[in-house]
Amino acid sequence: MARQRAAAGTQEANISRQRNFWNARAQSWDHGAGNNPGLVKVVERVIAEAQPSAGMTVIDIGCGSGQLTLRVAPLVERIVGVDISKAMIDLLEHNAAEAGLTNVEGIAMALEHLEIEAASVDLVISNYVLHHLRDRDKAAAVVAAARWLKPGGRLVIGDMMFGRGANARDREIISSKVTLMLRKGPAGWWRIAKNASRYLLRFQERPVAISAWVEMFRAAGLVEVVAIPVVNEASVVRGTRTGAESHVQRQSPAGT
Repeated sequence: MARQRAAAGTQEANISRQRNFWNARAQSWDHGAGNNPGLVKVVERVIAEAQPSAGMTVIDIGCGSGQLTLRVAPLVERIVGVDISKAMIDLLEHNAAEAGLTNVEGIAMALEHLEIEAASVDLVISNYVLHHLRDRDKAAAVVAAARWLKPGGRLVIGDMMFGRGANARDREIISSKVTLMLRKGPAGWWRIAKNASRYLLRFQERPVAISAWVEMFRAAGLVEVVAIPVVNEASVVRGTRTGAESHVQRQSPAGT
């Protein structure tokens, strides 16, 4: 019991820290995310793997100000964006209104507290969010998302996916990031120091390897699990809930 209380306390501390962090960064994220080529490529791949289409109900977990949500909204019947930051949700709703989208709903809530009816959605998507969660909360999020899906529904996650140097791919990613920052001079050196402390202490960013994500998907009962490296540190993983196919025909894009 004491261990459970301690774990719950750690989770709530992380939720509070993340909420404060993203409330403070909401405006700068909204202005800058669309200009990051890597993020844009991951968004495009998430959409390609998700194959959103008319009639779908979609959940975007960790939606931010709508970089993925607003791209998917015109293609589906309804999309719900969920984010820990109320400031992000305010921006999402503003951006949706500016775009004339009426099928977007925003919910300001920690993913760890989110409750969605089982087998009620066709698609769950996420982009560059879940590396902020503790590892056990990542796994719990995948289990929850799998439960929300209708039979044949898909979970598609794009994120930082690399471990702590245990394999060649991880070491290559870490080396390339350090080399890139070194080339930027003192500003880059500061970034190395800041990001290394976050990474080593797993305080703000907690990425795990692609293989760990694949295992989480399979442990949640998802099938047809596929992992696709996209850019340097980032990959996309998709999986399908077992059961009869939903009313939407889904086929993998060529080359995946």
